[in-house]
Amino acid sequence: MASPARSFFMPKFGCAAVVTGMLSLTGCQQWLGGSAEQSLPPSVGVQPLKGLAQNVSVRRNTLGMPLIESNTFHDALFAQGYVAASDRITQMVRMRLLAQGRLAELDGADALDSDRLLRRINLKKNADQLYAAASPRLKRFFDVYARGVNAYLFRYRGKLPAPLGGYTPEYWKAEDSALMFALWSFSQSLNLQEELGSLALAQKVGTDKLAWLLPVYPDESLPFTEAEKLKGVTLGNSLIHVAGLGSLNHELERLGTASSSNWAIAPQRARSGKSLFANDLHAATAVPSAWNFVQLRAPRYQAAGVALAGLPGVLTGFNGQVAWGMSAVMGDNQDLFVEKVKSEGGRVLYQSNGKWLPARVRQETFLAKGQRPLREAVYETGHGALLNDLAGLSASGGYGLALQLPDLTEDKSLDALFDLSRASNVEKASDASRQIRAVATNLLFADANSIGWQVTGRFPNRLEGKGMLPSPGWDGRYDWDGLADPMLHPYDQDPPQGWLGTANQRIVPPGYGIQLSNGWYYPERSERLAELAGAGKHDARSMIAMQSDQTTPFAAKLKKMFLAPGMAQPLKIAIDALPDADRTKAREAYTRLMAFDGRLSAQSADAALYELFLQQSMQRTFLDELGPIDSAAWKAFVAQGMASYSAQADHLLGRDDSPFWDDVSTPQKEDKPAILARSLAAAVTAGETQLGADRSKWQWGRLHRTSWTDAAGQTVRGPVATGGDHTTLNAAAYRWGDSFDTASIPALRIVVDFAQTEPMIGLNSSGQSGNPASANYADGIDAWLKNQYVSFPMQPQNFEKAYGIKRLTLTPQK
Repeated sequence: MASPARSFFMPKFGCAAVVTGMLSLTGCQQWLGGSAEQSLPPSVGVQPLKGLAQNVSVRRNTLGMPLIESNTFHDALFAQGYVAASDRITQMVRMRLLAQGRLAELDGADALDSDRLLRRINLKKNADQLYAAASPRLKRFFDVYARGVNAYLFRYRGKLPAPLGGYTPEYWKAEDSALMFALWSFSQSLNLQEELGSLALAQKVGTDKLAWLLPVYPDESLPFTEAEKLKGVTLGNSLIHVAGLGSLNHELERLGTASSSNWAIAPQRARSGKSLFANDLHAATAVPSAWNFVQLRAPRYQAAGVALAGLPGVLTGFNGQVAWGMSAVMGDNQDLFVEKVKSEGGRVLYQSNGKWLPARVRQETFLAKGQRPLREAVYETGHGALLNDLAGLSASGGYGLALQLPDLTEDKSLDALFDLSRASNVEKASDASRQIRAVATNLLFADANSIGWQVTGRFPNRLEGKGMLPSPGWDGRYDWDGLADPMLHPYDQDPPQGWLGTANQRIVPPGYGIQLSNGWYYPERSERLAELAGAGKHDARSMIAMQSDQTTPFAAKLKKMFLAPGMAQPLKIAIDALPDADRTKAREAYTRLMAFDGRLSAQSADAALYELFLQQSMQRTFLDELGPIDSAAWKAFVAQGMASYSAQADHLLGRDDSPFWDDVSTPQKEDKPAILARSLAAAVTAGETQLGADRSKWQWGRLHRTSWTDAAGQTVRGPVATGGDHTTLNAAAYRWGDSFDTASIPALRIVVDFAQTEPMIGLNSSGQSGNPASANYADGIDAWLKNQYVSFPMQPQNFEKAYGIKRLTLTPQK
């Protein structure tokens, strides 16, 4: 338990005096008037609320991030619910409707496909399991938070933010917070999307060539045996498209991508002799960001850090004694099964181990804005819900796709997360983290003298196969045999190297005792992290420098490939064989890339050429067989490259014997040197087309730009020239093979230096508020672009400097 707070806000003044002062404020006069300001609750003055036991103080820093001070933890949670709704009610309502499969009630018929998909996935089942397993204490916390949300909804029911478009949300329930956690947990695994993408690729190139497009990691064998599972399965048109996946992915990306990074520096590597900690949480370039900051202070509880709208407490942060944070472990805990299905006697049957069994069925009613209710059947096999539409299924049969997820019965993750936020040292943080099983993460934690790491999650034991591709559901060989023993989850504490860190890389050697993932991210971010963390001594400045680092190790690997014994001479011959104009361009590109230092600054001309080469080589290697560029296969291939280590990188650095090096659109047979030579020339041509003939004016940031968009897809800010890419520690991923536009960023950052009087600083990428009428809607973007971190003090004497003296006082309403 964190040490008891010594000083609390206990206002003694009368309400009348504060009301008089409040009414004299221009901002409040605007709020009492008409227009958009009506949806903005006041940030100063007094507000009576039913449900509070005592007064609560809410102060905000210049970016609108709240400090909630209370005399009881009950009132702190109530106030957090009220403040969260004040800031993010639109986001909370959208995420709840998304998780319930009811977004069409707000967005109209266009959202019906994603609603159908979410109803079939049935996150409510997972949320109900989590809530049922929670302790009475935890349920009280969720209930109190919900009452705070509802106090806001009751008070401002007719003045909700414009993006809700007149929609009247239901009151919040404690179970809704469990549903928010279930939705976030689901977003941290990409297996569903990757397996569906693999099916699209299999239909395009067949199972014989499929493994070349699905590398596991640079030093691992291609998954030919895994691809064999689908041999003889004639998918074709009989596999009805899983509608709604695109819109679901869009919404989940706004909730937070399955990436992020974190690292902790042990005392022996710190200049001060005290630990350091950093966490980057990645998300789409969205307004509002998935994340927001909050600081809570009550007797025996204090914490500052990351909140997820709709979920009480602090998910990642610092409590005065321990810092903790998460990155995605890229856990492979979702499996698709191709099921043989048929219609018979009004029932849907599926085949299992030679028998035809009736699918379980439930009825779902969909309400789209402006339309009549729709009632549809949802079917489940022994593996899980069938995701595709079976409306056209006949007696002759076809295929269905069933999704299996881990069962969460008796899962204590919600309690464990709260216990983690109260841990007083690394040992207690480690104890709590081992009970977090409902979400797969790399959880790092640190106190002043120690650091630790624990992998959380639930991972299936598969009888056979890797789960990379959908498995034949009728063949029991690929079924799950329970879940892996949590004692086998990787962990570490105070390693001799003096640091711990993760960047979604493979965290265990091949052949490890349990199968955590087949979709590890590119290794370069973690390699750069190891290079920087292992060099010299560190302090808060070096931690910020690491978060800002834009050097890619991939450029050095590319040069090494160019100079390899089997490549150097054949590549020179291939360049010499090009037509005159192309030969000159290829030589220019080769010379500049060999001199490139790997720094992907927005102003760099060579970085622009380097990325143009990556783009051109990817398209010239694969587009002839996976295209056209708007085809389902190409889109799936690009998406695979965003999600995990890709065939694009794998082919560039190796796979010289891959069949994809041949350009099937030409009569002759090409090889890798020939494709690379053409790509070098094409990179310069593309640069001239997109950036002009004057090489001195080329800049990576003119190609690679970041725009922040709202839920409707409207641009709020941008485009802004951006450095880095998917392989840099300061990640700025783009869709390799499609657009250079930034797709995800480190949307929220934390640094904790235990040697400082006030250890924690942080940075958000958009704004605290989700209301476009608020001054804090997008004001965080400038601070993020300028790396202007803000302090989150733990000591009351420093609150005024960080949060000022103006406050909103929430009082009990009699």
